Amino acid sequence: MTVRTRFAPSPTGFLHIGGARTALFSWAFAKKHGGKFILRIEDTDVARSTPEAVQAILDGMNWLGLDYDEGPFYQMQRMDRYKEVIQKMLQDGSAYYCYSTKEELEALRESQMQQGLKPRYDGRWRPEADKVLPAPPADVPPVIRFKNPKDGYVVWNDLVKGEISIGNQELDDLIIARADGTPTYNFCVVVDDWEMGITQVIRGDDHVNNTPRQINMLKALGATIPQYAHLSMILGDDGQKLSKRHGAVSVMQYHEDGYLPEAVLNYLARLGWSHGDEEIFSMQQFCEWFDLDHITPSAAQFNTEKLKWLNAHYIKLADKGSLVNDITARLAQLNVAVTAAPDLSAVIDLYKERASTLNELAESIVYFYHKPIIDQAAAEKHLVADIKPALEKLSALLHAVDWNAEAIHHAINDVVTEFQLKFPKVAMPLRVLLTGIAQSPSIDQVMALLGREEVLARIGEFK
Repeated sequence: MTVRTRFAPSPTGFLHIGGARTALFSWAFAKKHGGKFILRIEDTDVARSTPEAVQAILDGMNWLGLDYDEGPFYQMQRMDRYKEVIQKMLQDGSAYYCYSTKEELEALRESQMQQGLKPRYDGRWRPEADKVLPAPPADVPPVIRFKNPKDGYVVWNDLVKGEISIGNQELDDLIIARADGTPTYNFCVVVDDWEMGITQVIRGDDHVNNTPRQINMLKALGATIPQYAHLSMILGDDGQKLSKRHGAVSVMQYHEDGYLPEAVLNYLARLGWSHGDEEIFSMQQFCEWFDLDHITPSAAQFNTEKLKWLNAHYIKLADKGSLVNDITARLAQLNVAVTAAPDLSAVIDLYKERASTLNELAESIVYFYHKPIIDQAAAEKHLVADIKPALEKLSALLHAVDWNAEAIHHAINDVVTEFQLKFPKVAMPLRVLLTGIAQSPSIDQVMALLGREEVLARIGEFK
Protein backbone atom coordinates (compact mmCIF):
# COMPACT_ATOMS: atom_id res chain seq x y z
CA MET A 1 0.00 0.00 0.00
CA THR A 2 1.33 3.44 -0.94
CA VAL A 3 1.70 5.72 2.06
CA ARG A 4 -0.53 8.78 1.76
CA THR A 5 -0.43 11.46 4.47
CA ARG A 6 -2.12 14.82 4.64
CA PHE A 7 -1.88 18.21 6.27
CA ALA A 8 -5.33 19.71 6.68
CA PRO A 9 -5.28 23.20 8.24
CA SER A 10 -8.31 25.41 8.72
CA PRO A 11 -7.75 28.84 7.12
CA THR A 12 -8.88 30.90 10.09
CA GLY A 13 -5.48 32.50 10.76
CA PHE A 14 -1.78 32.13 10.10
CA LEU A 15 0.12 28.86 9.85
CA HIS A 16 1.18 28.45 13.48
CA ILE A 17 4.27 26.67 14.69
CA GLY A 18 2.34 23.64 15.93
CA GLY A 19 0.67 23.23 12.55
CA ALA A 20 4.04 23.55 10.85
CA ARG A 21 5.42 20.70 12.97
CA THR A 22 2.41 18.54 12.06
CA ALA A 23 2.95 19.35 8.38
CA LEU A 24 6.67 18.56 8.68
CA PHE A 25 6.09 15.17 10.32
CA SER A 26 3.40 14.24 7.77
CA TRP A 27 5.65 15.37 4.90
CA ALA A 28 8.68 13.50 6.25
CA PHE A 29 6.71 10.28 6.83
CA ALA A 30 5.53 10.32 3.21
CA LYS A 31 9.04 11.06 1.93
CA LYS A 32 10.55 8.31 4.09
CA HIS A 33 8.20 5.71 2.62
CA GLY A 34 8.16 6.96 -0.96
CA GLY A 35 4.54 8.03 -0.56
CA LYS A 36 2.40 11.07 -1.26
CA PHE A 37 1.83 14.14 0.87
CA ILE A 38 -1.50 15.91 0.34
CA LEU A 39 -2.46 19.47 1.31
CA ARG A 40 -6.14 19.95 2.13
CA ILE A 41 -7.66 23.27 3.18
CA GLU A 42 -10.55 22.65 5.57
CA ASP A 43 -12.51 25.82 4.92
CA THR A 44 -16.02 24.76 5.97
CA ASP A 45 -16.05 27.37 8.73
CA VAL A 46 -17.20 30.02 6.28
CA ALA A 47 -17.60 32.72 8.92
CA ARG A 48 -13.94 32.50 10.01
CA SER A 49 -12.13 31.28 6.88
CA THR A 50 -10.53 33.97 4.74
CA PRO A 51 -8.57 34.09 1.46
CA GLU A 52 -5.80 35.89 3.36
CA ALA A 53 -5.50 32.99 5.80
CA VAL A 54 -5.38 30.50 2.92
CA GLN A 55 -2.55 32.51 1.38
CA ALA A 56 -0.75 32.67 4.73
CA ILE A 57 -0.83 28.87 4.90
CA LEU A 58 0.46 28.52 1.35
CA ASP A 59 3.18 31.11 1.99
CA GLY A 60 4.27 29.34 5.16
CA MET A 61 4.43 25.95 3.45
CA ASN A 62 6.38 27.47 0.55
CA TRP A 63 8.86 29.26 2.85
CA LEU A 64 9.53 26.05 4.75
CA GLY A 65 9.92 24.11 1.51
CA LEU A 66 7.24 21.57 2.45
CA ASP A 67 6.21 20.66 -1.07
CA TYR A 68 2.98 18.72 -1.44
CA ASP A 69 2.33 16.08 -4.08
CA GLU A 70 -1.42 16.70 -4.41
CA GLY A 71 -3.63 19.68 -3.68
CA PRO A 72 -4.38 22.06 -2.29
CA PHE A 73 -7.89 20.64 -2.10
CA TYR A 74 -10.63 22.87 -0.70
CA GLN A 75 -13.54 21.35 1.20
CA MET A 76 -15.95 24.07 0.08
CA GLN A 77 -15.41 22.87 -3.49
CA ARG A 78 -16.47 19.34 -2.50
CA MET A 79 -19.84 20.16 -0.94
CA ASP A 80 -21.85 18.32 -3.59
CA ARG A 81 -19.89 15.14 -2.94
CA TYR A 82 -20.41 15.35 0.83
CA LYS A 83 -24.15 15.77 0.32
CA GLU A 84 -24.21 12.72 -1.97
CA VAL A 85 -22.60 10.61 0.74
CA ILE A 86 -25.03 11.91 3.36
CA GLN A 87 -27.98 10.94 1.16
CA LYS A 88 -26.58 7.44 0.81
CA MET A 89 -26.18 7.20 4.59
CA LEU A 90 -29.81 8.29 5.06
CA GLN A 91 -30.87 5.58 2.63
CA ASP A 92 -28.87 2.82 4.29
CA GLY A 93 -29.93 3.84 7.81
CA SER A 94 -26.58 5.01 9.17
CA ALA A 95 -27.87 8.60 9.40
CA TYR A 96 -31.23 10.14 10.24
CA TYR A 97 -33.12 13.43 10.44
CA CYS A 98 -33.36 15.08 13.84
CA TYR A 99 -36.06 17.71 14.43
CA SER A 100 -35.06 18.72 17.96
CA THR A 101 -35.10 22.48 18.33
CA LYS A 102 -32.32 24.49 19.85
CA GLU A 103 -34.56 25.21 22.85
CA GLU A 104 -35.33 21.53 23.38
CA LEU A 105 -31.66 20.60 23.25
CA GLU A 106 -30.77 23.38 25.70
CA ALA A 107 -33.44 22.19 28.12
CA LEU A 108 -32.14 18.62 27.79
CA ARG A 109 -28.64 19.80 28.52
CA GLU A 110 -29.73 21.74 31.61
CA SER A 111 -31.66 18.74 32.95
CA GLN A 112 -28.72 16.38 32.46
CA MET A 113 -26.30 18.75 34.15
CA GLN A 114 -28.63 19.16 37.14
CA GLN A 115 -28.64 15.37 37.48
CA GLY A 116 -24.85 15.25 37.31
CA LEU A 117 -24.93 13.55 33.92
CA LYS A 118 -22.69 14.20 30.94
CA PRO A 119 -24.62 16.44 28.51
CA ARG A 120 -25.40 14.44 25.36
CA TYR A 121 -28.14 14.01 22.79
CA ASP A 122 -30.67 11.46 24.01
CA GLY A 123 -31.56 9.96 20.60
CA ARG A 124 -35.19 11.07 20.68
CA TRP A 125 -35.35 11.17 16.85
CA ARG A 126 -33.12 8.12 16.36
CA PRO A 127 -34.95 5.37 14.43
CA GLU A 128 -35.00 2.05 16.26
CA ALA A 129 -36.83 -1.23 15.80
CA ASP A 130 -40.30 -1.05 17.39
CA LYS A 131 -39.82 2.65 18.12
CA VAL A 132 -42.57 4.99 16.95
CA LEU A 133 -41.33 8.45 16.06
CA PRO A 134 -43.60 11.51 16.15
CA ALA A 135 -44.62 13.21 12.95
CA PRO A 136 -41.89 15.63 11.79
CA PRO A 137 -42.86 19.22 12.64
CA ALA A 138 -43.39 21.24 9.49
CA ASP A 139 -41.80 24.39 10.88
CA VAL A 140 -38.48 22.87 12.09
CA PRO A 141 -35.70 22.40 9.51
CA PRO A 142 -33.95 19.17 10.56
CA VAL A 143 -30.29 18.47 11.08
CA ILE A 144 -28.87 15.11 10.06
CA ARG A 145 -27.19 12.95 12.68
CA PHE A 146 -24.90 9.95 12.35
CA LYS A 147 -26.33 6.82 13.95
CA ASN A 148 -23.43 5.97 16.20
CA PRO A 149 -23.24 2.39 17.55
CA LYS A 150 -24.66 2.16 21.07
CA ASP A 151 -22.55 -0.71 22.36
CA GLY A 152 -18.93 -1.82 22.27
CA TYR A 153 -15.75 0.16 22.08
CA VAL A 154 -13.77 2.06 19.51
CA VAL A 155 -10.18 0.86 19.84
CA TRP A 156 -7.17 1.99 17.88
CA ASN A 157 -3.43 1.69 18.25
CA ASP A 158 -2.29 5.30 18.21
CA LEU A 159 1.18 5.42 16.66
CA VAL A 160 2.29 7.95 19.28
CA LYS A 161 0.10 7.37 22.34
CA GLY A 162 -0.38 3.60 22.13
CA GLU A 163 -3.72 1.81 22.41
CA ILE A 164 -6.73 4.04 23.04
CA SER A 165 -10.18 2.65 23.80
CA ILE A 166 -13.39 4.70 24.07
CA GLY A 167 -16.80 3.24 24.77
CA ASN A 168 -19.53 3.96 22.25
CA GLN A 169 -21.87 4.77 25.14
CA GLU A 170 -19.67 7.86 25.67
CA LEU A 171 -20.46 9.12 22.19
CA ASP A 172 -23.77 10.59 21.12
CA ASP A 173 -25.15 10.85 17.62
CA LEU A 174 -23.02 13.49 15.95
CA ILE A 175 -24.60 16.10 13.67
CA ILE A 176 -23.16 15.56 10.18
CA ALA A 177 -25.27 18.17 8.35
CA ARG A 178 -26.65 21.41 9.73
CA ALA A 179 -30.23 22.58 9.29
CA ASP A 180 -29.22 24.56 6.20
CA GLY A 181 -27.81 21.39 4.65
CA THR A 182 -24.12 22.18 4.99
CA PRO A 183 -22.00 19.23 6.15
CA THR A 184 -20.04 19.55 9.39
CA TYR A 185 -16.29 19.45 9.89
CA ASN A 186 -16.02 15.95 11.35
CA PHE A 187 -18.04 14.47 8.50
CA CYS A 188 -16.11 16.26 5.74
CA VAL A 189 -12.84 15.02 7.24
CA VAL A 190 -14.11 11.43 7.13
CA VAL A 191 -15.15 11.62 3.48
CA ASP A 192 -11.91 13.31 2.47
CA ASP A 193 -9.64 10.86 4.31
CA TRP A 194 -11.61 7.99 2.75
CA GLU A 195 -11.69 9.24 -0.82
CA MET A 196 -8.15 10.61 -0.79
CA GLY A 197 -6.88 7.24 0.41
CA ILE A 198 -5.14 8.62 3.49
CA THR A 199 -3.18 5.83 5.18
CA GLN A 200 -1.74 7.73 8.17
CA VAL A 201 -3.42 10.67 9.88
CA ILE A 202 -0.75 12.63 11.77
CA ARG A 203 -2.28 15.51 13.70
CA GLY A 204 -2.41 17.30 17.05
CA ASP A 205 -3.79 15.53 20.09
CA ASP A 206 -6.61 18.05 20.33
CA HIS A 207 -8.22 15.75 17.73
CA VAL A 208 -8.12 12.60 19.89
CA ASN A 209 -11.78 13.05 20.87
CA ASN A 210 -12.77 13.31 17.21
CA THR A 211 -11.07 10.06 16.28
CA PRO A 212 -13.61 7.50 17.62
CA ARG A 213 -16.46 9.34 15.92
CA GLN A 214 -14.53 9.46 12.66
CA ILE A 215 -13.60 5.77 12.89
CA ASN A 216 -17.26 4.83 13.40
CA MET A 217 -18.30 6.88 10.37
CA LEU A 218 -15.54 5.35 8.25
CA LYS A 219 -16.76 1.88 9.27
CA ALA A 220 -20.32 2.83 8.34
CA LEU A 221 -19.08 3.86 4.89
CA GLY A 222 -17.16 0.61 4.47
CA ALA A 223 -13.92 2.56 4.26
CA THR A 224 -10.42 1.43 5.23
CA ILE A 225 -9.47 2.91 8.59
CA PRO A 226 -6.20 4.88 8.48
CA GLN A 227 -3.61 4.68 11.21
CA TYR A 228 -3.67 7.61 13.62
CA ALA A 229 -0.76 9.42 15.27
CA HIS A 230 -1.65 12.24 17.65
CA LEU A 231 1.13 14.71 18.48
CA SER A 232 1.20 16.32 21.89
CA MET A 233 0.95 20.07 22.22
CA ILE A 234 3.89 22.46 22.25
CA LEU A 235 4.53 24.42 25.43
CA GLY A 236 6.31 27.76 25.68
CA ASP A 237 9.59 28.40 27.50
CA ASP A 238 7.60 28.86 30.72
CA GLY A 239 5.82 25.51 30.45
CA GLN A 240 2.49 27.07 29.49
CA LYS A 241 0.63 26.39 26.23
CA LEU A 242 2.43 28.15 23.38
CA SER A 243 0.73 31.44 22.54
CA LYS A 244 1.44 34.94 21.28
CA ARG A 245 2.77 36.01 24.65
CA HIS A 246 5.78 33.75 24.04
CA GLY A 247 6.72 35.68 20.92
CA ALA A 248 6.31 34.48 17.36
CA VAL A 249 3.89 31.64 16.85
CA SER A 250 3.22 32.25 13.15
CA VAL A 251 5.65 30.60 10.77
CA MET A 252 5.99 33.74 8.66
CA GLN A 253 6.65 35.78 11.80
CA TYR A 254 9.82 33.72 12.21
CA HIS A 255 10.78 34.77 8.71
CA GLU A 256 10.11 38.42 9.60
CA ASP A 257 12.13 38.02 12.81
CA GLY A 258 15.17 36.84 10.89
CA TYR A 259 15.12 33.07 11.11
CA LEU A 260 16.14 30.82 8.24
CA PRO A 261 13.70 28.08 7.17
CA GLU A 262 16.45 25.48 7.57
CA ALA A 263 16.81 26.42 11.23
CA VAL A 264 13.07 26.41 11.91
CA LEU A 265 12.66 23.01 10.22
CA ASN A 266 15.64 21.51 12.04
CA TYR A 267 14.28 22.83 15.34
CA LEU A 268 10.72 21.60 14.71
CA ALA A 269 12.07 18.19 13.74
CA ARG A 270 13.59 17.86 17.22
CA LEU A 271 10.50 19.17 18.98
CA GLY A 272 9.10 15.94 20.36
CA TRP A 273 11.15 13.58 18.15
CA SER A 274 14.73 12.44 18.49
CA HIS A 275 17.38 10.38 16.75
CA GLY A 276 20.00 9.64 19.37
CA ASP A 277 21.92 12.76 20.26
CA GLU A 278 21.75 14.29 16.78
CA GLU A 279 20.96 18.01 16.95
CA ILE A 280 21.83 19.36 13.51
CA PHE A 281 20.82 17.60 10.29
CA SER A 282 19.50 18.28 6.81
CA MET A 283 15.93 17.59 5.80
CA GLN A 284 17.17 14.79 3.57
CA GLN A 285 18.78 13.14 6.58
CA PHE A 286 15.67 13.79 8.66
CA CYS A 287 13.43 12.03 6.14
CA GLU A 288 15.76 9.04 6.11
CA TRP A 289 15.73 8.81 9.91
CA PHE A 290 12.15 9.83 10.66
CA ASP A 291 9.76 7.39 12.28
CA LEU A 292 6.75 7.67 14.54
CA ASP A 293 8.20 5.35 17.19
CA HIS A 294 10.51 8.03 18.55
CA ILE A 295 7.91 10.76 18.99
CA THR A 296 7.38 11.42 22.67
CA PRO A 297 3.76 11.26 23.84
CA SER A 298 4.43 14.02 26.39
CA ALA A 299 4.23 17.72 25.57
CA ALA A 300 7.25 19.29 23.86
CA GLN A 301 8.69 22.50 25.27
CA PHE A 302 9.74 25.29 22.95
CA ASN A 303 13.15 26.77 23.68
CA THR A 304 13.80 30.07 21.92
CA GLU A 305 17.48 30.09 22.83
CA LYS A 306 17.96 26.66 21.25
CA LEU A 307 16.27 27.88 18.07
CA LYS A 308 18.57 30.93 18.02
CA TRP A 309 21.59 28.66 18.45
CA LEU A 310 20.49 26.60 15.46
CA ASN A 311 19.75 29.73 13.45
CA ALA A 312 23.24 31.09 14.14
CA HIS A 313 24.65 27.80 12.84
CA TYR A 314 22.67 28.01 9.61
CA ILE A 315 23.52 31.68 9.08
CA LYS A 316 27.20 30.70 9.06
CA LEU A 317 26.49 28.08 6.38
CA ALA A 318 24.06 30.12 4.29
CA ASP A 319 24.62 30.74 0.60
CA LYS A 320 26.41 34.06 0.19
CA GLY A 321 24.20 35.34 -2.61
CA SER A 322 21.00 34.51 -0.73
CA LEU A 323 22.30 36.26 2.37
CA VAL A 324 23.17 39.38 0.40
CA ASN A 325 19.66 39.52 -1.09
CA ASP A 326 18.00 38.93 2.26
CA ILE A 327 20.09 41.44 4.19
CA THR A 328 19.63 44.05 1.45
CA ALA A 329 15.86 43.71 1.89
CA ARG A 330 16.09 43.89 5.69
CA LEU A 331 18.29 47.00 5.49
CA ALA A 332 15.74 48.58 3.17
CA GLN A 333 13.09 48.01 5.86
CA LEU A 334 15.39 49.98 8.17
CA ASN A 335 15.49 52.77 5.54
CA VAL A 336 19.12 51.99 4.79
CA ALA A 337 20.19 51.83 1.16
CA VAL A 338 23.16 49.60 0.32
CA THR A 339 25.81 51.41 -1.70
CA ALA A 340 28.51 49.91 -3.89
CA ALA A 341 31.08 50.33 -1.16
CA PRO A 342 31.66 48.81 1.21
CA ASP A 343 30.95 45.47 -0.40
CA LEU A 344 27.91 43.99 1.40
CA SER A 345 29.11 40.44 0.97
CA ALA A 346 32.38 41.26 2.76
CA VAL A 347 30.51 43.12 5.51
CA ILE A 348 28.25 40.10 6.05
CA ASP A 349 31.27 37.79 6.22
CA LEU A 350 32.69 40.00 8.96
CA TYR A 351 29.52 39.86 11.07
CA LYS A 352 27.74 36.59 10.36
CA GLU A 353 29.69 34.70 13.02
CA ARG A 354 28.25 37.07 15.63
CA ALA A 355 24.55 37.03 14.71
CA SER A 356 21.82 34.65 15.82
CA THR A 357 19.14 36.13 13.53
CA LEU A 358 19.19 37.89 10.19
CA ASN A 359 17.62 40.93 11.81
CA GLU A 360 20.52 41.11 14.27
CA LEU A 361 22.90 40.81 11.35
CA ALA A 362 21.21 43.60 9.41
CA GLU A 363 20.98 45.89 12.44
CA SER A 364 24.64 45.28 13.30
CA ILE A 365 25.92 46.51 9.93
CA VAL A 366 23.75 49.60 9.45
CA TYR A 367 26.70 51.81 10.39
CA PHE A 368 28.58 50.77 7.24
CA TYR A 369 25.95 52.56 5.11
CA HIS A 370 24.57 55.15 7.49
CA LYS A 371 26.44 57.34 9.98
CA PRO A 372 25.80 55.86 13.44
CA ILE A 373 24.18 57.51 16.42
CA ILE A 374 26.82 57.24 19.12
CA ASP A 375 25.79 55.54 22.33
CA GLN A 376 26.01 58.16 25.07
CA ALA A 377 27.28 55.84 27.80
CA ALA A 378 30.00 54.46 25.50
CA ALA A 379 31.01 58.00 24.52
CA GLU A 380 31.31 59.14 28.14
CA LYS A 381 33.46 56.14 28.96
CA HIS A 382 35.78 56.05 25.96
CA LEU A 383 35.75 59.45 24.19
CA VAL A 384 37.74 61.24 26.83
CA ALA A 385 39.97 64.27 26.31
CA ASP A 386 43.30 62.55 26.99
CA ILE A 387 42.81 60.13 24.08
CA LYS A 388 42.36 62.87 21.49
CA PRO A 389 46.11 63.39 20.77
CA ALA A 390 46.53 59.69 20.04
CA LEU A 391 43.57 59.71 17.65
CA GLU A 392 44.89 62.81 15.88
CA LYS A 393 48.22 61.09 15.36
CA LEU A 394 46.45 57.98 14.09
CA SER A 395 44.47 60.09 11.60
CA ALA A 396 47.73 61.51 10.27
CA LEU A 397 49.17 58.02 9.79
CA LEU A 398 45.99 56.71 8.17
CA HIS A 399 46.21 59.31 5.41
CA ALA A 400 49.27 57.57 4.02
CA VAL A 401 49.04 53.80 4.79
CA ASP A 402 48.00 51.15 2.30
CA TRP A 403 44.29 50.64 2.96
CA ASN A 404 44.09 47.09 4.25
CA ALA A 405 43.53 45.55 7.69
CA GLU A 406 47.19 44.63 8.23
CA ALA A 407 48.52 48.10 7.45
CA ILE A 408 45.80 49.73 9.57
CA HIS A 409 46.65 47.39 12.46
CA HIS A 410 50.32 48.43 12.25
CA ALA A 411 49.33 52.11 12.29
CA ILE A 412 47.26 51.61 15.45
CA ASN A 413 50.14 49.70 17.05
CA ASP A 414 52.54 52.54 16.21
CA VAL A 415 50.27 55.00 18.03
CA VAL A 416 49.86 52.62 20.98
CA THR A 417 53.63 52.36 21.27
CA GLU A 418 54.32 56.08 20.88
CA PHE A 419 51.76 57.10 23.50
CA GLN A 420 52.55 54.16 25.79
CA LEU A 421 48.97 52.93 25.81
CA LYS A 422 47.37 49.50 25.77
CA PHE A 423 45.74 48.55 22.48
CA PRO A 424 42.13 48.75 23.79
CA LYS A 425 42.71 52.35 24.93
CA VAL A 426 42.85 53.29 21.24
CA ALA A 427 40.64 50.56 19.77
CA MET A 428 37.64 51.25 22.01
CA PRO A 429 37.34 54.97 21.16
CA LEU A 430 37.73 54.02 17.50
CA ARG A 431 34.87 51.54 17.80
CA VAL A 432 32.62 54.15 19.39
CA LEU A 433 33.40 56.77 16.73
CA LEU A 434 33.11 54.40 13.79
CA THR A 435 30.27 52.06 14.84
CA GLY A 436 28.43 54.02 17.55
CA ILE A 437 28.98 51.32 20.18
CA ALA A 438 31.91 49.75 22.02
CA GLN A 439 31.59 46.24 20.54
CA SER A 440 32.53 45.20 17.03
CA PRO A 441 34.66 42.68 15.17
CA SER A 442 38.37 43.40 14.83
CA ILE A 443 38.58 47.18 14.46
CA ASP A 444 41.22 47.05 11.72
CA GLN A 445 38.91 44.88 9.59
CA VAL A 446 36.00 47.23 10.24
CA MET A 447 38.13 50.21 9.17
CA ALA A 448 39.37 48.44 6.04
CA LEU A 449 35.79 47.86 4.91
CA LEU A 450 34.49 51.31 5.85
CA GLY A 451 37.09 52.97 3.62
CA ARG A 452 39.71 55.62 4.28
CA GLU A 453 37.53 58.65 3.59
CA GLU A 454 34.68 57.54 5.84
CA VAL A 455 37.01 56.47 8.67
CA LEU A 456 38.88 59.78 8.66
CA ALA A 457 35.61 61.73 8.52
CA ARG A 458 34.15 59.92 11.55
CA ILE A 459 37.34 60.20 13.59
CA GLY A 460 37.47 63.89 12.68
CA GLU A 461 34.12 64.47 14.36
CA PHE A 462 35.70 63.86 17.78
CA LYS A 463 36.19 67.43 18.98
